[in-house]
Amino acid sequence: MPHHYVYEERRPLPDDGRYHDFVVPDRTAVVSIDMHQGHLSDSPLCPCPAPRGRDIVAGIDAFHREARAAGIPIIHVRSELRSSGVDDVRGIPSAWRTTFPEFVGDIPNAAEHALAGSPWTAFATEIDPRDEIVTGKKRLSAFYPTDLDFLLRQMGVTAVALDGIMADCCVLNTAFDASNLGYRVIVARDLVRGTDERLERAALSMMSLHMALVMDADDILGAWGATTDRLPPGPENPSSVRRDRSR
Repeated sequence: MPHHYVYEERRPLPDDGRYHDFVVPDRTAVVSIDMHQGHLSDSPLCPCPAPRGRDIVAGIDAFHREARAAGIPIIHVRSELRSSGVDDVRGIPSAWRTTFPEFVGDIPNAAEHALAGSPWTAFATEIDPRDEIVTGKKRLSAFYPTDLDFLLRQMGVTAVALDGIMADCCVLNTAFDASNLGYRVIVARDLVRGTDERLERAALSMMSLHMALVMDADDILGAWGATTDRLPPGPENPSSVRRDRSR
């Protein structure tokens, strides 16, 4: 039986239909956030290090393979600024550039973060030819100012499963925006990482109360399978038909 988390308490996922529209696989896409070298490189020049995110690269790759096999599309979102820097340090700088160093100290090479054409925008996770890529994320939400919402609606998606970094920053903001835009949200608890464990737990708790199903990746896969297996095939049950994502 799939489980979910409510304020860190693991509970069986109710089987009374209340979460059905969160876990209908044929209307779901996985949205993977900022798993690129600008956060994950171990180089001393990494412009915005998120070293805890390195722990989930292999797990995300495995989750994405299982999702693809189930016909669920994968969308990789990355931060990318114009190479001139006008989107940020040479325009109106992102607030985090002022606030975050109060906690972590000065960040060497921070001005190079997410610049188009730099090695820092290369993905650290596997990219399959069937996947979609959304680029141009310039602030904390994967929806701003990208075409992610347009893409999801073109794909007929009504629910998103989020993984990536940072749980207390870009994942949290993306979950808020997705929910406010009318999408159902799942967050892969074991496939996100936060600034530290305390903030990660706080972000997951907030999302679990206000906007999302927070589940471990295996439980998400199980819920997708259970939803498909529980309902009979036919036009009244489109979720019983897997997407053909071949190209």
